[in-house]
Amino acid sequence: MNQTTLICGSLAIDTIMQFGGRFSDTLLADQLHKVNVSFLVPTMRTEFGGCSGNIAYNLKMLGGDPRIVGVMGQDSGPYLERLRQFGIATDNILVKQDAYTAQCFVTADADNNQINAFHPGAMSFAHENPVAKAGPARVAIISPDGHEGMLKHAADLAALGIPFMFDPGQQLPMFSGEQLIEFIDKATYVSANDYEIELLMDRTGLTLPDMASRLEALIVTRGDKGSEIYTKGQRIEIPAVQAEAVLDPTGCGDAYRAGLLFGITRGWSWETTGRLASLLGAIKIARKGAQNHLLTAADIADRFEAAFGYRY
Repeated sequence: MNQTTLICGSLAIDTIMQFGGRFSDTLLADQLHKVNVSFLVPTMRTEFGGCSGNIAYNLKMLGGDPRIVGVMGQDSGPYLERLRQFGIATDNILVKQDAYTAQCFVTADADNNQINAFHPGAMSFAHENPVAKAGPARVAIISPDGHEGMLKHAADLAALGIPFMFDPGQQLPMFSGEQLIEFIDKATYVSANDYEIELLMDRTGLTLPDMASRLEALIVTRGDKGSEIYTKGQRIEIPAVQAEAVLDPTGCGDAYRAGLLFGITRGWSWETTGRLASLLGAIKIARKGAQNHLLTAADIADRFEAAFGYRY
């Protein structure tokens, strides 16, 4: 049985800088109309990220077969090499030589407030990378990406008959209510966090039951309160897993979605699928960066059994 998962979404490089002071000591409320400040950042680190890269990383760690459909720029070499080292296929990553890979520049202060600058770069050309070239798959996911690309991938996946999960994430505000309803009607699954689901309901005018009735499953994550899966008229509660430490939430949602996709390709129950997703989110939050937690599939199975009392 084909267990390939197509992962449509962004590939990005995050540059994270730490300012030792507090922004509030430098930014004056009555002078914000003419800001010209510089922050000394003694520490800086670069992290590989982007939703499709993060999801693929976690899915491969589980023993899945991820195939990324994304776009990178002229600076893609180190990231592509890293993906290959992890055994993640890069054949369907389009490289635009006249653009830079999407990049986020993060400056955090002593209170963990952040000032971010995001350059979409090559991500904006996602619509130029046809999903059909990636071949057949058991399931796909449309995660945050270029606006045109997300629309085109949804239409193409529907035409190809490949079931997909719609995960709008931070790109949700880009779409009109009508467009969001079209995504939902084409999708087999929708996944969103508690804030996004409220925005999705507001934009579309659909209630949770309305949305769930159009899908095989609607998944809503609620941080340390766990998550909920609405399927076939029932609501399944998924408990949160206690994390070893809470260091960095970046990429936790992507880890969670990798767990969902792995369970779907294996034909598992939603109870087991959701619990694996919850476990992966807890594993990720205990490490800084979105792709620095490294476990074997056997390690994860052992942790699952310790958390839930049975083996998947």
